[in-house]
Amino acid sequence: MDERAEEQQRVDKIIKAIQTKEEKLYSQSKGLKEDVIDLRKTFWDDITVNMDEPDDVIETQESIKQQAALLSEKERFHGKVGERLKTLDRLKHSPYFGRIDFKEDSYPEKEAIYIGISSLMDKDDTEFLIYDWRAPISSLYYDASTGKASYSTRETTITGEVTLKRQFIIKQAQIEGMFDTGVTIGDQMLQQALGNNASTMMNSIVATIQKEQNQIIRNERSSLLVVQGVAGSGKTSAALQRIAYLMYRYREELNADNVMLFSPNPLFSSYVSNVLPELGETNVRQMTFLDFIQKRIMDNFTVESPFAQMEYVLTQEASQDYPTRMKSMAYLASLSFKYLIDSYVEKINEAGLRFKRVAFRGETIVSKQQMYDYFYSLGAEIAIPNKLEIVVKWLLEEIRTTQKKEVNKDWVMEKVESLDKEDYMKAYHRSEDQQDYGSSIEDEEKILRSQVVKRVFAPLKKRIENLEFVNIPGTYQALFTEFKPESAPKDWQEITEHIAQRLRERYLTWENATPYLYFQDRILGDTTDRAVRQMIIDEAQDYSAFQFAYIRHKFPYTRMTLLGDINQAIYTYAMKENPLLPVDHEENQERITLTKSYRSTKQIVEFTKHFAPGGDMIEPFNREGSKPVLIQDDDIAETLLQRIEEFTKEGYETTAIICKTRQESEAIAEILKGKVTFNQINEETYTFEKGLLILPVYLAKGIEFDAVIIPDASEAHYGKEADRTLFYTACTRAMHALAMISGGKPCRFIEEATGETYEVM
Repeated sequence: MDERAEEQQRVDKIIKAIQTKEEKLYSQSKGLKEDVIDLRKTFWDDITVNMDEPDDVIETQESIKQQAALLSEKERFHGKVGERLKTLDRLKHSPYFGRIDFKEDSYPEKEAIYIGISSLMDKDDTEFLIYDWRAPISSLYYDASTGKASYSTRETTITGEVTLKRQFIIKQAQIEGMFDTGVTIGDQMLQQALGNNASTMMNSIVATIQKEQNQIIRNERSSLLVVQGVAGSGKTSAALQRIAYLMYRYREELNADNVMLFSPNPLFSSYVSNVLPELGETNVRQMTFLDFIQKRIMDNFTVESPFAQMEYVLTQEASQDYPTRMKSMAYLASLSFKYLIDSYVEKINEAGLRFKRVAFRGETIVSKQQMYDYFYSLGAEIAIPNKLEIVVKWLLEEIRTTQKKEVNKDWVMEKVESLDKEDYMKAYHRSEDQQDYGSSIEDEEKILRSQVVKRVFAPLKKRIENLEFVNIPGTYQALFTEFKPESAPKDWQEITEHIAQRLRERYLTWENATPYLYFQDRILGDTTDRAVRQMIIDEAQDYSAFQFAYIRHKFPYTRMTLLGDINQAIYTYAMKENPLLPVDHEENQERITLTKSYRSTKQIVEFTKHFAPGGDMIEPFNREGSKPVLIQDDDIAETLLQRIEEFTKEGYETTAIICKTRQESEAIAEILKGKVTFNQINEETYTFEKGLLILPVYLAKGIEFDAVIIPDASEAHYGKEADRTLFYTACTRAMHALAMISGGKPCRFIEEATGETYEVM
């Protein structure tokens, strides 16, 4: 029998072992489900409720606690069985993808180690049939070549020799491909994976992790891990696998709620939604930074999205306030502005905090001036949030005093008369309990009046407890209208007038949203998030210095992984103090650079590296394809339709028409309407689907397509140096084919590429 037949025989045995385990778990699951249902139905039957004596009360509470704990444990175990059944179902189709033969120095026999997305034990649970890809021994598969090798466990380092490394392509329990590998892991597998068309979800690349990607995945030392990776280098895949690895490695203390992923846009969230389940883990908390900010800004503001800001930058150069807005954008994104806010907060501790009056039925209970005087009567040595806590207690006492005065007023009786029957019955019983000789109408009325006043005042008390009496917008606006900073940019007057006007309109520009939230936190009190243990920030090159500083301020105990590519930094104001750039004072940080691009064909990478800002470092993966095409034609509609038809004939399932702006994408959609079926992507698109897509470049971040068409690659359209990263980002979304259309002179970036790297039609 040849080796392939032997390996298939083993796969068949593994499938039988999985089926046996499934049957056992199904029977356990059925029994557990019935137990849980019965326990829910009979929850109170096994509890003796006795509230007569203090000891009886304690015994009753303990009895309830024990019964609830039993139910919770059974429900938890039932959930775990369900998750294991899902994993076994995945293993049935493709039980493993790799094999290592390893002989430990201290043992005479070598062991064949098979690696898959989850571990599998034999029927006696004594021997591993499959090792989880995250297990310590599995690191040999990614890091070591044949020959002397070692791997580390929690306790020690195991040394030995790798005598064989083999990879499998197994689908529907059948071996479709199998080959032995040497030093380089995954190149042959990767060629096949990349040769397939892009699916609607980003597929797992566990089987093809390169050594440098494995350093990202298994890094446990760094509190800040910075990954600078060129377009298509697999940094996002590696980061998601890093999450899966850490959740496996620290499974007793790290779960999905402890991990947060900041995505560049909602479409990207959909694009990667299937990755963690494929790796054997549940999805983690995923949101955009815009979502994060909008949920936390207390006052009624409209917050500009980063995409609307980008659209403004690219399309509104002719507007009167454009130069001022650009200066404002650069300053508000900087750490200098953060330091200015800090100095303003120090001043506010002495004077300047604004308040809103506390009123009831149009009548002032506590005026703004009374609050101001009380707040500043407290010592300057007390921090602002602590002072506000004292003010809250004082205000609630004032409310209670007002409540007592309101009880006997006519408006209360009007509301009493509209109460329902249940309220009257409760008042009657309470009145009886309070009286020795039965209740009276007067007693019931008093109770009902008290209830009405309590209910009516409850929302006011809640607003006070939520510190809504502090006028954060007014105080923040005073920063731009009254504060005289010791050091400010030379255009401070011009900038502040522009910002103050937007604040009066209750509008927060994207560059001002994070500073406002930071200021709000400094005044009302920091609510640092201790629950998030690991954070991944994708497309980190598009975060400003202020935004990243705020994230560190908000999550001071969180280990962070930053992923990005300086070559794709489309928000140019963020470049000076970008979080991807080295930081001297950052302790316990590690930087990993990925220079090999796997996404695009060699021809596309060779073309784009000529105009990439750091193009010299980019290494193409050796996957052949056709050269990018420059089509010089004024008839945009006909040219687009021809190219779309050709790409469809080629069998490409996702073709993206990537525009510079939303404005351009709407114009292209209008041209193609009724002539071809397409999906137009905007910032509120949450689902990634196959087909023909039209979208602006800033919504294509992190996503790949089989073919890309750039509808206007002319110098008139991409004519500024600031357009370099936009054009590079658009081109590098293509996996297999890239077409650029230019009605006039091609843009400077195409001309920077050597003639042999693209074809002209």
